[in-house]
Amino acid sequence: MCDHPESAVGAGWRGWNAYAASPSSPAAGDWIDLTWPLSPTVPRLSSFPPPRIERIMAIPEQPLNVTELSMVVHIGTHVDSPRHFFGDGPALDEVPLERLIGSGVVWQIEKPLEGLLEPDDLERMSPRLEPGDILVLDTGLVRHVGTPEYDRHAALSVAAAEWLVERQVKLVGVDMPTPELPLHLRPPGFDWPVHHTLLRDGVLIAEQVTNARSLAGQRAEFLFLPLNIVGSDGAPARVLGRPIHD
Repeated sequence: MCDHPESAVGAGWRGWNAYAASPSSPAAGDWIDLTWPLSPTVPRLSSFPPPRIERIMAIPEQPLNVTELSMVVHIGTHVDSPRHFFGDGPALDEVPLERLIGSGVVWQIEKPLEGLLEPDDLERMSPRLEPGDILVLDTGLVRHVGTPEYDRHAALSVAAAEWLVERQVKLVGVDMPTPELPLHLRPPGFDWPVHHTLLRDGVLIAEQVTNARSLAGQRAEFLFLPLNIVGSDGAPARVLGRPIHD
């Protein structure tokens, strides 16, 4: 599946990136839900099946309601653990809470369908990233949800992923179903280079984060709360954000 020698044997995770985070200002304002509601129509990569949500017991025929859920953990708003691409990396239940919560920024970067986000796009944005930040990217993909154009989302270049590792971010959240190239643009031998670049150095990835535009251009406090699934390569998550005022 992967061309990297270390990935071919499921090894190569290099540990959590170290940073000396700056103290953040107190958060203010209401929490904003940055999560897609989970339903059979939740936005997802088209290569994955939709979730199955079935009421297996129901009032009034039975004394209570009971719902059963079956789904791939990488659809809707979710978090990838390093185990997703590195067999020697930590699974979701081994990710420290400090990697999932904290301050950061939301950047609104409008990109055309199938466009690439490059280091130059990131370099010009503000507020500036600080070591240990969480970064959420809004490319405007929400307007294409439910249409064929959703599968033609923008993507991060490998150089942009490397730029983020160098800036010592701890989590990157995107509004796309994946920060990789769209499925139909992937060349033969495609090896998920953006995931490898970020996860290898402990930069977590959250995909299909939504509703972040009201926080664009601001520092914010975030909670990324994936289900604590033992041994998992990822999990659906409730994601919240609120502005930070100096």
